[in-house]
Amino acid sequence: MSLEFFIARRYLLSTRKKNFINIISILSLIGVSVSAAALIIVLSVFNGLGDLLRSLNNSFDPEIKIEAALGKSFPVDDELIAKIEGVEGVSIVTEVIEDYAYLRYRDANQVITLKGVSDNFIDQHRIDDKIVSGELKLTEGSINYALIGVGIRNTLSVAIGDDMFPLQVYYITDVKSGTLDPSRLYSSKSILPGAAFSIVQNFDENYVLVPLRFAQELLRYDNKRTALEIKTAQGHNVMTVQQQLKKVLGDEFIVLNHEEQHLDLYRLIKMEKLFTFIALSVLLGISAVNIFFSLMMLALDKKKDISVLAALGADAGLIKKIFIVEGALIALGGATLGIVVGGIFCWLQQQFGLIGMGMETSVTVGYPVKMVWTDFVSTLLVVSILTFLISWRPAALAARSVSVHNL
Repeated sequence: MSLEFFIARRYLLSTRKKNFINIISILSLIGVSVSAAALIIVLSVFNGLGDLLRSLNNSFDPEIKIEAALGKSFPVDDELIAKIEGVEGVSIVTEVIEDYAYLRYRDANQVITLKGVSDNFIDQHRIDDKIVSGELKLTEGSINYALIGVGIRNTLSVAIGDDMFPLQVYYITDVKSGTLDPSRLYSSKSILPGAAFSIVQNFDENYVLVPLRFAQELLRYDNKRTALEIKTAQGHNVMTVQQQLKKVLGDEFIVLNHEEQHLDLYRLIKMEKLFTFIALSVLLGISAVNIFFSLMMLALDKKKDISVLAALGADAGLIKKIFIVEGALIALGGATLGIVVGGIFCWLQQQFGLIGMGMETSVTVGYPVKMVWTDFVSTLLVVSILTFLISWRPAALAARSVSVHNL
């Protein structure tokens, strides 16, 4: 900006009286600051919640999951397993049979999701630190053990480690109509509760993990599987391994990474964050309306001073620029202050957990937050656009005084 601009702006501001216009300007700055801080904090909370959900889901879900493109299950043989294991970066291939079943323990019962996994599931070490009682094992000799969620354990009052009362698992079989023998309507097997895990409510209240052979016999799947779960070798990129598996397996299978296994959930979080950003941006715009009134009153109050500047040679463009810059200084000053305050609050929340979740059973004590630089840039961009739109009308009104004087 030219020296002429700074001299003209200095003249207009130096003749401004300490009146109601200054009060509105200060209130405008405070309003923008509060709105900007709220925007940064809320967006950071959404980022934190997204990361928390990913960490919880990733502890139960595999790095890569292979499912049938059509149908619920697909046949698995040694040739298919060898083909998958031949892909560079594939470390462990776990066979999975998953279906709904009916669980009974003593006099209590519940519908659960039964997940049969091959023995190498333990080698993936996905729930090692999630075991809250019992021992992480699926088999010991010829004895089968079940890993149950703490929600199921609490609902059925399961005594982990008690060999006197096994879990009874029932599965409704596909039979032809007209069958009179009730025993042919379902299959059942017993299994000992070996351990209880705690991950997140959805898993804790629904899932029971059992050995693959147990599920295979109970559900009568033979050589069919509902999924194959892949653990990649250390140092290999999951996305690269996923693309290689897609090429090898073709269109008959769907190969999903962590994000794609819960695509709807993460998409919902992104949509909620977007709509929250829009709503708070509108609030930011309402706060910036005070800037409009402040500049309008300044333009009306400074008509004589603007005329003096016009007589000295200032054109309409210079006067318009002064008012736009004045609005930008108020708005960006408030936004910068709000961003700094919001950033400091988020840092304190990360370090000390100032605000708790309010639930004793929550997986984290304080609200999770994660600061992302794009949120800061987006906030400044919104403020810049709003400032330009709001300052344009007062600037045009002030510039009109120059045009009238020149006439």
